[in-house]
Amino acid sequence: MSSVGIECVAGPGCGIAESPVWDEREGALLYVDITGRKVCRWSPGCGQSRAVPLDAPVSSVALRKSGGYVITLGTRFAALKWEEELVTTITQVDKDKPNNRFNDGKVDPAGRYFAGTMAEETQPAVLERHQGSLYTLLSDHSVVKHFDQVDISNGLDWSLDHKTFFYIDSLSYSVDAFDYDLQTGKIGNRRSIYKLEKEESIPDGMCIDTEGKLWVACYDGGRVIRLDPETGKRLQTVKLPVDKTTSCCFGGRDYSEMYVTTASDGMDKEWLSRQPQAGGIFKITGLGVKGVPPYPFAG
Repeated sequence: MSSVGIECVAGPGCGIAESPVWDEREGALLYVDITGRKVCRWSPGCGQSRAVPLDAPVSSVALRKSGGYVITLGTRFAALKWEEELVTTITQVDKDKPNNRFNDGKVDPAGRYFAGTMAEETQPAVLERHQGSLYTLLSDHSVVKHFDQVDISNGLDWSLDHKTFFYIDSLSYSVDAFDYDLQTGKIGNRRSIYKLEKEESIPDGMCIDTEGKLWVACYDGGRVIRLDPETGKRLQTVKLPVDKTTSCCFGGRDYSEMYVTTASDGMDKEWLSRQPQAGGIFKITGLGVKGVPPYPFAG
């Protein structure tokens, strides 16, 4: 096996970098800084990041079939025209919960945008419990609510045969699976496929590789772990030089590079002096597996 390389390529200093997505059209990596209220795009060709500032915490970004991007902004699903830096609200959720915001989101293989909410944190991973819900934005801009009582709605992805939906509610310390109907977008039969061990800490963002194995970023665990969803076994651990690893995706020309977002929020000066790359974007090479390209929102 080739040796694994880890390099900080963008940032550091994001409050909570999240939702990395490879944009093949641009040959660039998209990500958000939730507390920094911006969507960023890093181009490996020039090594530069460009950011679009926004008026609320922005928690996820996704490609859009018709061009531009879709984002979760506060409790809104919204469209983002990158060059014009123009944001248009599509619809809003959780109107009865002014303390809520969206968290992680991702587009399914049929072009639906799944995203969940949570209460605003008083400090990292400290918040009012059971305030969140999981939603889907459909191509006609209507919204489906799947379930509520969520603590921190987080990582999501779909199996290669599109029959299973994987999901993380962070404070359950579990990676869960649902039966998934691609035609209707309905989910059911929830079960836990992996419980995190103490040193792995809090499960956060997630992606899948072309072998059908899951990669989970472990917040406060300083690592990404590779899981077999069939056996519930951990196959690999990749440790990073920062503790607050938030999410991961595959990208690059052939999707053989992994990008990991990280956070610096909640770290004091002494902690930051030990981990100066906190809040940076890391590129991992040499994993020996490739990822699945992201799906664009159909609406």
